[in-house]
Amino acid sequence: MATSRFLTVSQLGELVEGYEPGVTAEEQDAFRRMFERDKAYLREIGIPLETGRDSAFTDEVGYRIHRGDYALPEIALAPDEAAALALAGSLWSVAALAGPAASALRKLAAGGAAVADGEPDRPGGAGGPGSLGALDGFEPRVDAAEPAFEPCLAAVQSGRAIRFPYRKVGDADIAERHVEPWGVVSWHGRWYLVGHDLHRGAERVFRLSRVAGAVRLVGPAGAVRVPAGVDVAAMVSAQAPSERERTATLAVRRGTCHALRRGARPVSAGCVPPARPHPAVPADMDLLERTFTDTERFARWIVGSGPDVLVVAPPELRTAVIARLHAASGQLVGAPGGADGG
Repeated sequence: MATSRFLTVSQLGELVEGYEPGVTAEEQDAFRRMFERDKAYLREIGIPLETGRDSAFTDEVGYRIHRGDYALPEIALAPDEAAALALAGSLWSVAALAGPAASALRKLAAGGAAVADGEPDRPGGAGGPGSLGALDGFEPRVDAAEPAFEPCLAAVQSGRAIRFPYRKVGDADIAERHVEPWGVVSWHGRWYLVGHDLHRGAERVFRLSRVAGAVRLVGPAGAVRVPAGVDVAAMVSAQAPSERERTATLAVRRGTCHALRRGARPVSAGCVPPARPHPAVPADMDLLERTFTDTERFARWIVGSGPDVLVVAPPELRTAVIARLHAASGQLVGAPGGADGG
């Protein structure tokens, strides 16, 4: 696009870094195969690659891309459209999707959409009509912190089957699952994988927070095809079990864990009353009760607080927290400065 004239293959090889034709016959043959592959790819993704000659005295074909043919038309967004895109762009907390979302907003800005720059008084600044800046006082986030989220999403996008260890609700045992993934769905604040369970020969829904280990990609890309008419959101809404709300008793160190304290109710300060059959907790900790539904999700949050939170009850939550701490300790063994290095 940097020139209006046609460029021959040899000229492109001289101008584009890393695109040198080489000197031997084998190198030149590899260069031509690479060029043909890239040319086909450009046309496949919709970039208008034009062929022609700049002179009647040459038989060599050249190539060019008209900037006007390639550029996006001017984008005009209504205020509600710009607000929706701003929220979508700021939604993702997971690194795998935060980058593409930011890239999409930059492309919209390059196409003429106003992007907030933090100065609301300027045209196109934060809060201006048609701007893509985040709305004042409203910053949504999609929590996709489950380790299984990114590999499951990658498997769906690449059409590859996956294997992973999984723990069913109320089941202490872990079973290996072999699944053809169809989609990853958020439902009532939780993430689910929808797909075909090859071991059971049936459609299944799996909560990502119950994936108990690494998700492994198996088989070639493109091997998994989503059947026509499949509604993954409807499958999750129909199969996702209703959650039973339970109460956790936590010992929380004073002056810490303010987010966890919100929504909790105090039981006592310091030692546990004799009427409560719980083990004693340190005197610098407050005893709190907080409701939860997802054991694995709540355990992950508690582990993030380190030694400032101790789980007193229920036993399954305490077990889940201890298991995560043991796993983290095992990962540190052998790391520089880790358990091996004192």
